[in-house]
Amino acid sequence: GKVDHLEGSDKIKLTKQSSPDGVHHHFIPVGWIDHVDQHVHLTKSDAEVTAHWQHEGIK
Repeated sequence: GKVDHLEGSDKIKLTKQSSPDGVHHHFIPVGWIDHVDQHVHLTKSDAEVTAHWQHEGIK
């Protein structure tokens, strides 16, 4: 997905266009980051991320 911005100090907010429905932002913890270069590389697979990301509006 494409990063919208850092939300607080502990979450990455993905763009709505990165969401399967194209309507909601999703959040992933910064603890899932492996490294950053031109892209953000995660320690989780795509399936793990989408199974456990937070949906917009959930705190």
